[in-house]
Amino acid sequence: MFTWGTSRFRKTVRGVGVQRLIVYIDGFNLYHGIHDWAGRKKLWLDVVALAKSLRPASQLISVRYFTAPVLDQPEAASRQSTYLDALMARSPGVLTIIQGRYQRKEILCRGCGRARPHYEEKETDVNIAVSIVEDAAMAASDAALVISADSDLIPAVKTARRLNSSLFIAAAFPPERYSAHLQRLMPASFLISRTKINQAQMPPVVIEPSTGRRLKRPSKWYS
Repeated sequence: MFTWGTSRFRKTVRGVGVQRLIVYIDGFNLYHGIHDWAGRKKLWLDVVALAKSLRPASQLISVRYFTAPVLDQPEAASRQSTYLDALMARSPGVLTIIQGRYQRKEILCRGCGRARPHYEEKETDVNIAVSIVEDAAMAASDAALVISADSDLIPAVKTARRLNSSLFIAAAFPPERYSAHLQRLMPASFLISRTKINQAQMPPVVIEPSTGRRLKRPSKWYS
């Protein structure tokens, strides 16, 4: 059974000193979980602030945000670009954005016989898996938190544990997302509370330090 918040995660690692923490974020798993819960109103999320709130006693050394550029939708792509720029402006040196890709396919409608485009996200789960395993092999952190409910990450978690038996790893499930398989593999996993999401929202305008550019929350994300 999953738990809300971070208490179980804290209890598991208590008494071992300040731990170096890396957080791996499945961007679209988080996006769609938030969207299913709150529509667009909570999408202007500071993922680094969220990561810190989930494990405040740890030394957060890196947040890896995995996503893919929106394809064939210029307005959505513009919103995504603004959001990613705002994230980087807020947390330079801590946040790394790793891009996968979308693949466009034509699917034939059985009813009308017409072809319509279908988009599949590619490389994100592989990129997350490679990053988790690589960091475990290099002992880059003492603890890892995976913000995702994608059970495709199970082989990577198992491999990371084999490579680094002292590594503590847990999943933090986005709103409206859950994996019993990940929960069984990582019993300290928990569901991110809606309060944490609310408290980690960015201000409506983020200033890019190097250029002074004003990055505004997309108007569509207010409804």
